[in-house]
Amino acid sequence: MVGIALLGAAYVQGWITKALAADSTGMVLLIFGLFVVGLVLCGWKIWRASNELNLIRAFDPLKPSRVGSYLTAVRRRNADSRSITAELLKLKLSNRIGVVRHIANSLVLLGLIGTVIGFIIALSGVDVELAANVDSVGPMISTLIGGMSVALYTTLVGAIFNIWLMVNYRLLLSGTVNLVTSVVELGERYARD
Repeated sequence: MVGIALLGAAYVQGWITKALAADSTGMVLLIFGLFVVGLVLCGWKIWRASNELNLIRAFDPLKPSRVGSYLTAVRRRNADSRSITAELLKLKLSNRIGVVRHIANSLVLLGLIGTVIGFIIALSGVDVELAANVDSVGPMISTLIGGMSVALYTTLVGAIFNIWLMVNYRLLLSGTVNLVTSVVELGERYARD
């Protein structure tokens, strides 16, 4: 909610319009689109982990569930075998959320690619031989400024959206850790029965 409020404030200030207008390559839109995909995916995974935690808290051994299948897998096993099964559960759930972290890291990389593209655009308009001609300096400076705008805005947008998505990823990671510990604790309780 805080991120959406800050995004709204940036829109009201006109910063979003400036970033979109300055980016002739479309990298800002690409970064934003990937961010939205990552944010939706993260929200869905947070919702899913929250539902699974609620199912653990209200666990009913007679209802079929993922927790029930885990409990069946560890029931009457020795401690080493339960430990291995718990590690497998941890790996499975960690792998399930890893895509969000990869998307967040991709935002920074796309911002850096936009920086390189912006510098290429900026330097492509500079012609050393024409720099002495006063009439040629204006278009060179215009191309230079346009390329620098692409470079700086893509870096800024990629970094901001990376931070925003990583905060959400940390929430997801915390929920996943709570889910793993709750399942393993419940498994240990039922394994001894």
